[in-house]
Formats: sequence, C-alpha cells, structure tokens
Amino acid sequence: MANPSHPAHDLVRGKRLLRSGALLAALCLVLSCWPTVLAAHGGSSSGNQTGIPIPSLPHGEMAVIAPYYGRIVALAENASDTDETFRRLLNFAQIQRAYCLWGIMPGSVSDEESPFNECSHAYLAAAKAVLLHMRTMKNETAPVGNLVSEIDATLVRNNLSLILCKFSGESFNTADVIRPKLTDIILHARSLLAILSALLATVAGLWLTAQALRTEPRL
Repeated sequence: MANPSHPAHDLVRGKRLLRSGALLAALCLVLSCWPTVLAAHGGSSSGNQTGIPIPSLPHGEMAVIAPYYGRIVALAENASDTDETFRRLLNFAQIQRAYCLWGIMPGSVSDEESPFNECSHAYLAAAKAVLLHMRTMKNETAPVGNLVSEIDATLVRNNLSLILCKFSGESFNTADVIRPKLTDIILHARSLLAILSALLATVAGLWLTAQALRTEPRL
C-alpha cells in the first residue's frame, strides 16, 4: 500500500516548482513577444533614429547603476511633474529590461560576451537618463539629488568609471529596442545552461507533483 504524501512535502515541492519555473516562465514570456525573425542590432548607427537619443554607458558605471535600477524606477513612477521625454525614457527602460529578462540571466551585466549584455547596457543607460532628467524637475530635486550623490560616491569609491567593454561606446535610442539573438543565447554557455537548468528543474518539479498527486490515499 502506498504511503500517503505528507502535506508539508507537497508544499515544499510546490515552492520548488515555483522557484525553478520562474526563469523559464520569464524566458517564454519574452520569446513570445519577440518577432519571428530577430534582426541583429548593428549599433547606434542602425535602426530608427526618430526617438530620443540616450548616451552610452561605460561597463564599470553600468555595474554600479544596476543595483539602483529599482530605486530609480520607483522614484520615476512617483514623479509628479513629468514631461513627454521623461515618460518615453522611462517606458523604454522598462521595455528594454523586459527584453533582457529583467536582469535575471547570469552574467547579463558583468559578462560582455553574454547575449544579454548589450541590452543591459541599453536599459541601464536609459535608467541613468531617467535619473538625470529627474534632476531638472523641480519637485524631484531633493530625493533625486540624494540618489545621484550615493551613486557617484559608489563610483568614486570603487573606481569603476574607467572600466570599458565593447558596448561601452554604444549610444542608444528609444526607437531602437535591443533584442538578444537566439543564436547567441544558444552559443553562450552560461545563458544556455541557465535555461536548460530551469527547464530541467521545471520538468522534474512537474513530475514530482504528478507523483505526489498519484500517491494520495483513496477514501
């Protein structure tokens, strides 16, 4: 006679399933939004340049700004005296980050060979542009000034502003979204391993859940 599954065990399995499936779910969501054929991004000289230009972001500075992204967006979403430029910059930063799988892919910020590194440059450069634009807003001067000072102090303390990579000189534009190429994802070991691990963990979680349901005692 099969032993009944303990409720606590089922709860643990459920939590594992949710955690392991998070990366895969995010990947599937973004892939479903991508065009069938992804065109390679050819740098700042290509694409539609009718949008708002965004200055390039050095690699070292990007690594410093990345942990502050959430605070920058939180300030931006609570801003009252916004204008069209500000809203378009913020919208681009959020859309671009979604194409970067919300920064959860390993090495997306630190590894310049990652297929998600260029799009990370794009959304973090946009976040910096949003932050600097808020400095011109009268109602946001104080909180934004404090955050800018904190970021500047971190840059100086870690001496990261001079660290460059192949995307450090690339400028961006709100009309030109950067999309990681599927072929680059497949060829990049860390990205591919992360996706395959998430897929394997999800399949294993589904199998364990099915086994737990199958072994429930019959009344």
